[in-house]
Amino acid sequence: MEVSIRPFGNSKGIVLPKPILAQAGFGDAEVADLTVEDGAIVLRKATRPPRSGWAEAAETLARKGDDELVMGEFGNEADAELSW
Repeated sequence: MEVSIRPFGNSKGIVLPKPILAQAGFGDAEVADLTVEDGAIVLRKATRPPRSGWAEAAETLARKGDDELVMGEFGNEADAELSW
């Protein structure tokens, strides 16, 4: 597919058709990784670090009071002998 490269302020840009983004698996993504490889501009879905967003999700659960233990507290036989 041929696309036009258009002026965009001091830069240039292209419009990526929605079907092309969907076909590449971008869905409603708002961020992408852009690199140049062997003279080609490559656009990939942005990678998120493992467990990103977990802290915020835990805070949200805590604010809602929905952070209680599922299995409850349980101990081991030798716990009484441990010193902390």
